[in-house]
Amino acid sequence: MKTSIDGLILKEMTVSDNDRIVTVLTKEKGIISCYVRRAKHIKSRNFAPTNLLTFSRMNIYNGRGMYIIDEADVIMRFFDVDPDIKRFALSQYFSELVIKSVPQEVESDGQLELMLNCLHLLSNTLRPCDIIKTVFEIRLAVLSGSTPNILFCDECGCYEADRMYFDYNKNKLLCSGCCRGGDCLSELSVGAVRAMRYIIVSEPKKIFSFHISESALKQLYDCSENYIISMFEYRPKTLQYYDSIRKLF
Repeated sequence: MKTSIDGLILKEMTVSDNDRIVTVLTKEKGIISCYVRRAKHIKSRNFAPTNLLTFSRMNIYNGRGMYIIDEADVIMRFFDVDPDIKRFALSQYFSELVIKSVPQEVESDGQLELMLNCLHLLSNTLRPCDIIKTVFEIRLAVLSGSTPNILFCDECGCYEADRMYFDYNKNKLLCSGCCRGGDCLSELSVGAVRAMRYIIVSEPKKIFSFHISESALKQLYDCSENYIISMFEYRPKTLQYYDSIRKLF
């Protein structure tokens, strides 16, 4: 039986001269793999809707161990013309994290909304890459059930201090009085701590409605990246590529 579903194409793989397998993020089914016949043929109606980073409405049905896309229509395309290489590289990092963290056949409304929101900002250059990346990492951690524990100092209960430290391996916040050093600490100013708390608890449509100084953003950028790497227990290749591109701009 055919089912209509909306999904974002996160990854594509050519399997013959004309066919492709795509990895799709959906609200209802999380991450799914789909086979698309004649998707590489430019005259096929499924050519554009199954391109990378395209949000499409698809009719799918169960095949042998994989969904098959019968037909699809484009809802929205990201990075459609002359993509900024830095921003496109960052989108690939986001895709890798989502594929790694979102289970199959499990509703993933929050992850899809986050991905679409961040891709919109990236492709339309509406926010700096450093802010988009930081917000994405923190919110994805929350959606994955690994919310950063930054409400109080883990030892004395201090709510704010001029300098605080986040232990990204043990997921705990320490004030300067309780911190005894270590290799897995990210220093955070008051501004960085407040921004991180805001990103964690704000409504999805308001997660970018905050102000932060350049110095606090740098701290938060390093902290969120360290936490994501610790959470996933590896450094994504797409992050390594993005870092190499970022150094050039």
